Amino acid sequence: MVQSLNKKVEFTVQGISFLGIGAQYGKFLIGDKAFEFFNDNNIDDFIQVPWDNITAVYTSVSSNNKVSRRFRIETDKGKFDFSSSESGRLLKIVRGHIGNDKVLKNPTVLKRLSMIFKKKNKKGV
Repeated sequence: MVQSLNKKVEFTVQGISFLGIGAQYGKFLIGDKAFEFFNDNNIDDFIQVPWDNITAVYTSVSSNNKVSRRFRIETDKGKFDFSSSESGRLLKIVRGHIGNDKVLKNPTVLKRLSMIFKKKNKKGV
């Protein structure tokens, strides 16, 4: 049985982890010490990320300011992809722990293409 890093849990919601092959269904526990994911089917399958180790959180935002269900947490050890129907509320709580400057929007397709062309123009000069 795994021990939670959090002393106090602020928010719990169902979600999906996209680590490895396929998707694992479980629960997110957002608390005072860490972001945690626990698999529903296998209690030994979990992800615990202390707030200090998170470098950035990325999500997509539509043109009418609707937050996507999917989000990515980047740490000093790697990247983790997740999905939740309550991602907007979840990310607001995460923002309170890691700071507003670390919760970022994914670049749009047009923005990615413009960055690629800018890199090619700099190499050619």
